[in-house]
Order: sequence, then C-alpha cells, then structure tokens
Amino acid sequence: MSGITAKTDIRTLSFEELKAFFVANGERGFRAKQVWEWLWKKSARRFEDMTNLSKSTRAMLSSNFDLLPLHIADEQVSSDRTIKCAFRSHDRHVVEGVLIPTDSRMTACISSQVGCSLTCKFCATGRLKRLRNLTAAEIYDQVIGIRNLAEKHYQQPLSNIVYMGMGEPLLNYREMMESVHYITSEEGLNWSPKRITVSTAGIAKVIRRLGDDDAKFNLALSLHAANDVKRSKIMPINRQNSLEALAEALRYYYRQTGKKVTYEYIIFDAFNDELQDARELARFCAHIPCKVNIIEYNPIDEGEFQQADPQKVDAFAAYLESKNIVVNIRRSRGKDIDAACGQLANKNQVFQPENA
Repeated sequence: MSGITAKTDIRTLSFEELKAFFVANGERGFRAKQVWEWLWKKSARRFEDMTNLSKSTRAMLSSNFDLLPLHIADEQVSSDRTIKCAFRSHDRHVVEGVLIPTDSRMTACISSQVGCSLTCKFCATGRLKRLRNLTAAEIYDQVIGIRNLAEKHYQQPLSNIVYMGMGEPLLNYREMMESVHYITSEEGLNWSPKRITVSTAGIAKVIRRLGDDDAKFNLALSLHAANDVKRSKIMPINRQNSLEALAEALRYYYRQTGKKVTYEYIIFDAFNDELQDARELARFCAHIPCKVNIIEYNPIDEGEFQQADPQKVDAFAAYLESKNIVVNIRRSRGKDIDAACGQLANKNQVFQPENA
C-alpha cells in the first residue's frame, strides 16, 4: 500500500545509533544501554518484555522500530536424541538448525543463509537456491532457540556452536562476524569464542580476511579431497579457489592468528577413500598445524555417492595417524530425521516465502 514505510529493525542499529535515537527523542542516553541489554543479553523478543522501561518508552520503540525474531515452526526428535528445528523468519523463509547432544557436549548447528549458492554435489542444501543472507540477529536467534531446546529437553546448557548448517558463512561475512560478536561480547551472551566453530567450503580471500580481522573462533575447512580434479568435481567452488590458493590463504591465516584449522573430510565409497587419497590429504596437512575430522557420508535423495566401507575408513585414519596427524572419525547423528551433515534441505518445510 502506498504511503506505508517499513519500520527499521532495531537489531540492525549500532549502540551509538540507538543512543542517538534516544537523545534525539528527549530521553537520557542510558536508555540505550537498557534496551541493548534486553536485545542481546536477555534476548527479548518483544518490546513489551522490556519491563524496566516505562510504557511510554516501550510505545515509542514500538512506533519507530520492528523487532523481528526467528520463531521455531517445527521440531523433530531423532532416535539418537538429535533435534532438528525449522526456524521461520518474518518474511516466511525457513532455515534449519540442529541440536546435537552427546555425553560431553550440547552443540547447536546453525545456518547463515536461506539456501546456498555453492551446489556441492553431496549436499542437499546445495540443491536449494540461495534466497538471501540471514541477519546477525537471525543467526543469534538460532542459538537462543536451540539453547532453549537443550534446556527444555535435556536440562543441560548449550556448550558449543558450529556454523555448519545451511549456507556458506564466509559469503555472509559481515552478518556472520556481527553474530559472533553478539554471542561472545560481555554486552551479549558472553560466550568464549573457543566454543564456536565456523565452517567454510573454502574462499581463499575471505580466509585471509579472517586473519586480518584476528578472528578468535575456530575455523574448519570442508576439504573432502586434497586433489584439485576430485575436489572440483564435487565442489565447484574449487575451480576459483584451488588447493594451492587455499593453502596460501591458510598459511596467512595461521601466521596472523596462530590458530590451528580443522579439515573436514567426508569419505565416499570408491571416490576419496583410498590410501592415495590419504597420502594427498597428509601432504595438504603439512601446510599448517591442523587436525582432521573424517565424517561418515549421509546419503541424500538421488545422490550419486555412497558411504565408504568402515574398514577403509579405519585404514584411511590409521595412515593419517601414522603421519602424526590428529584424526577423529565422526559418526552421523540425526540421519533418521535428515538432520545429519549435508542433509538440511527443508524437506518438511512448513512455510514458503510469500512470493513463492
């Protein structure tokens, strides 16, 4: 309708912008600190929840700003206790997040984009179009929602966060970094960045930018092959970000941050599971201090790949260990509800975009 303009999402403002708003409207600047705490420390979802503000101040906020949280639209619980949830945005997009409980951890796997543009052949999310980036607040909201699920279902606090859901975090760099700030800052959730891992398919220039920005969280690279021909076959992004370019960027990142990198290696039957593949991976591991997570493949509908034989997986890991490389074999969680690595594709999508 003509004449109607959308209100600003209050969580897109900086603290200084929020303070300036209050001063311009005859309020004292300390109101900004109160509201900021409600937004990022107490995770308020409505202006009405900000109970230490007067009704008139809350009304002023409501008339000038929107507060647009993600809402959990659906939950599925796996037989292994993994919980997948569909988050609905204000514009009716859906992204998925996963709570992964183990004996020692409660991990939130969160998304950074609606869909993905990278078209990795083994990943269900890669078959979706990238519709838009998530805002820092929407990424933050997934943490809050999954934290609440951990407390509700298992009476345990969240312990770790992995940016390994839908989308490529480094293609949403600003919002991803801002979300980490709101999660880790004293004015926010005050998490240690050591408990956060950001996973990338490998964008060399942005990995270098992480080094320049002295990123404090952990970095994981979805490698899956240490051979350019093979990697380009399953990950088209490798054509513009070769292994040589990635190695150079990773060396720069390590010089700037001093932080080890984790290489994620999904192992496929008759594709990247031979000892020659392990030798190539070991050579790539020599570039910087690192560890390797070998990940069990999770088949997707009409996918061309299959799980590797367990004996081959063990032999692959043993070879890497013989080269003094730290190796973990990750078994899949939540496969029965399509919540495992590479399976997030909104199969049970409850809502569609308004213009779909």
